[in-house]
Amino acid sequence: MLKPLLLLQTVSVLALTLALPVAAQDATQEAPAVETPEAATTEPAADAAPAGEAATEAPAGEATAQPATDVTRDTVVASVNGTDITVGELLIAVRQLPPQYQQLPPDVLFGAVVDQLVQQELLAQTATEPSAAVDIALANQRRSLLANEVIGDIAGTAVSEEALQAAYDAQYGSMEPANEWNASHILVASEEEATAAVDRINAGEAFEDVAKEVSTDTGSGSQGGELGWFGPGMMVPEFEQGVSGLQPGQLSAPVQSQFGWHIIRLNETRPQEAPALEDVRAELEAQIQQEAIQARLSELEAAGQVTKPQPGQFDPAVLNDTSLLED
Repeated sequence: MLKPLLLLQTVSVLALTLALPVAAQDATQEAPAVETPEAATTEPAADAAPAGEAATEAPAGEATAQPATDVTRDTVVASVNGTDITVGELLIAVRQLPPQYQQLPPDVLFGAVVDQLVQQELLAQTATEPSAAVDIALANQRRSLLANEVIGDIAGTAVSEEALQAAYDAQYGSMEPANEWNASHILVASEEEATAAVDRINAGEAFEDVAKEVSTDTGSGSQGGELGWFGPGMMVPEFEQGVSGLQPGQLSAPVQSQFGWHIIRLNETRPQEAPALEDVRAELEAQIQQEAIQARLSELEAAGQVTKPQPGQFDPAVLNDTSLLED
């Protein structure tokens, strides 16, 4: 029973694809393929409704259609042997589709997703007892959905202007003055090659020409060795130490790092200033939200009764034994 469960994601998308008009399918193919959200993998689907089953759909686009103001999440859009399919179920199904399908206009998606849910319900009604794999998948999905809802609540209330300012001050308020460097380099494999490059430059050849000819760093080499601006911690320590002792226009002696041998030329320096709060707002918001979520998790774990496997208690290879999910 495990293999069908793992195929649900593919089958679900296939069912929708078959229900879409050809033009709409062409539109989705222009977008890159994106993995279906995990929550959608536990919903059965089919590429065609079985014969002999009764299914009815609410008419769309006719004069009898309900005005949008009358629609609620409980509004019935289709019925399968007495089981209703609602607007709420339709909304969730659309949000579980791959992004390239969600980009389609509603008038294309509506009927296709209704068809998909009808097909799923037809098949679901023929099921007898769910397999162990399905029961476990449903339990995992429910746990994940509930946890994500709580995470959303925590993240939604964690950020305030006061919290943002406090996080900004903590990270940048005591930032010590430092320099940023604009430098160029030539990277070669041996000290002998580095010394030869220095000799050529000292003899009058342009640094840029030598870099283009001999540098093994093809990214900067094609640009004459230019690296652009960088600050403390952005380069390997040996390189940073080499550039920090130079004056603008000065050439370094060969410097060895894990990448090879560098010849460094410092082009210019400037003071490194703290970024404006608005420039790092998104980064700080994410940091505050993550800290709030982690704090709540730590609080819950400390207050609860949690047991975890002891070292060596289980062989991690059990993750490969999918036969445990078979009935």
